[in-house]
Amino acid sequence: MAQGDLKILTGTSNPGLAEAICDHLGCTLLPAKVGTFSDGEIRIEVGANVRGSDIFVVQSTSYPVNYNLMELCLMLDALKRASARRVTAVVPYYGYARQDRKVAPRAPISAKLVADFLTVAGMNRLLTIDLHAGQIQGFFNLPVDNLFAAPIMAEYFKDFSGPGLCVVSPDAGGVERARSFAKRLGATLAIIDKRRDAPNQAQAMHVIGDVKDKLCVVLDDMIDTAGTMCQAGVVLLENGAREVMATATHPVLSGPAIERLENSPFTQIVTTNTIPLNDKAKACSKIKVLSIAGLLAKAIHNIHTESSVSVLFT
Repeated sequence: MAQGDLKILTGTSNPGLAEAICDHLGCTLLPAKVGTFSDGEIRIEVGANVRGSDIFVVQSTSYPVNYNLMELCLMLDALKRASARRVTAVVPYYGYARQDRKVAPRAPISAKLVADFLTVAGMNRLLTIDLHAGQIQGFFNLPVDNLFAAPIMAEYFKDFSGPGLCVVSPDAGGVERARSFAKRLGATLAIIDKRRDAPNQAQAMHVIGDVKDKLCVVLDDMIDTAGTMCQAGVVLLENGAREVMATATHPVLSGPAIERLENSPFTQIVTTNTIPLNDKAKACSKIKVLSIAGLLAKAIHNIHTESSVSVLFT
């Protein structure tokens, strides 16, 4: 049974995605004032009645991550205080996800703290895509739906599927993701073996698996500075690959990422719109963006109507 009227609210991090979701659902965005005061404090004011409604707040916590996270928390608090029946945070890209454990003495577990922020702010449920670590779902004491973009990306690569295609994990940590993707496409699997010669210098040494004369697709959950990804492309060509492409769900693209991708051997980099591209990234002819609006719209509809979300994983 539906939880009141379905309404969509968005912050400033990814309004284009929110509008695309509304197009799929046949609804319009809630009117809201989202901006800043002269001293830099964030101003939030929802411009319509939400009492008893089922609200979905679309906001990626991408760059500037701290601003977008605070904006999301304030929107959640405003909706809670306005007596919304249920508030679902739709966070396509969950910032701080890579800080999911203590990697040094006296270091925080930032992903857990973000989970606490969102929960205290008034979120009743989280909808996200391709968490960096699936275990982050356990940081919440409320329902979490972690969707996967793999079916959308696999649909794009289906024309290349077959024995001539090889899916490559750029490191050992992504093997499970790459194996599942390769199985979808009927492709072979390879792994890049990385050896760290010095701190902050990850060097790809050799390839585990047969990539000779194959179209290799390097798969990761995100592209940040693109160092590991581009290094993987070079090593694959050195090992006989005929062509290299890259794909990742989240185009973080920080620091020198765009320059590295432009100068990389990749013929194409396929990503999604969980994070909007900046003007520099839009000008990169190699980047192809796939929309996850339809996937999120289906999930939102199923959550609203109390239907199964798990059907979207099959």
